[in-house]
Amino acid sequence: MPSLVKIAKEQDPSRPVIYRSHIQVRADLANEGGTPTSEVWDWVYENIKDADVFVSHPIRQFIPNNVVPEKVAYVPATSDWLDGLSKSLNAFSDRYYLKEFATLCFEAGMPQLKYPHRHYIAQIARFDPAKGIPDVLASYAELRRTYMKDEPPGSIPQLVLAGHGAVDDPDAKPIYEQTLQSLENEYADIKDDVIVIRVPPSDQILNSILSNARVILQLSTREGFEVKVSEAVHKGLPIIATKAGGIPLQVQHGKSGYLVEPGDFNAVAKHLSDLFTDDRLYTNMSSYAKTHVSDEVSTVGNALCWLYLADRLSEGHTIHANCRWVSDMAREEARLPYTEDEPRLPRDIST
Repeated sequence: MPSLVKIAKEQDPSRPVIYRSHIQVRADLANEGGTPTSEVWDWVYENIKDADVFVSHPIRQFIPNNVVPEKVAYVPATSDWLDGLSKSLNAFSDRYYLKEFATLCFEAGMPQLKYPHRHYIAQIARFDPAKGIPDVLASYAELRRTYMKDEPPGSIPQLVLAGHGAVDDPDAKPIYEQTLQSLENEYADIKDDVIVIRVPPSDQILNSILSNARVILQLSTREGFEVKVSEAVHKGLPIIATKAGGIPLQVQHGKSGYLVEPGDFNAVAKHLSDLFTDDRLYTNMSSYAKTHVSDEVSTVGNALCWLYLADRLSEGHTIHANCRWVSDMAREEARLPYTEDEPRLPRDIST
């Protein structure tokens, strides 16, 4: 696909081309000659260097040094509040998909979800080495063994680790199997309350799991800009997530959730305990999350960015982004500045 940029410019140098970098690029490795990452990146950049705009997630560390800063524009990953994991489900549909999930658990030999009789914690993510799944298990074990060791079983939350597989995801099966082995070898005392399952491609099963969870985790060790974090916050679900990639831009620490260092399962367990024992804290955090989601992470914000870029380029203008957010450029052009009380993602791209 990167070759299309080169082909387009060779065929018609005046035709505007936008390149969208939609993953976390390890710029530190891309900048270091001789690494596999630098070899791949050099090939990519040789094909895309003539693009008029280089659109990236709003994280400076995702942009290798050989990218011309003048061309760099920031657009976060976004989600549709009316579809996918954010689609509103009525009670009948919700029950239907939870029953579908129960069938999947039975077929996989997993424990059954006891909701609504018991709360549960969930991480919705692929079975990927960077998703921090060992930390999820360690956090839940610490919560059970330290903070809830004397609680009656009915008041202890379950844990759900669920996600889709993908044809281009060779790590999924090994990571899934490693997770099951960890449950058997390290967490035998809690494994009957842990559901680990690869869900087939049905957004609404994951939607139901996400919507009914009490607390959401996203303990990635590396991350781009995780839309499931935005989706959880949009639902008013307190989230405990790591300071990885773009996540710190999505969660307001102590307000819509908690941010922890990758691997700090003790801090995660403490925050989980607080959210399960302090009803006022939970209610305030849930309310804040639901009412402080920026349009920048929605379809509306996404459309604004792409329409602005298309409009300016189609009129023959050169875009000198200089590592600015496209939404800021569009608002300035329209003379509609952000209001003081309008939710807006942080602009500190050094995080």
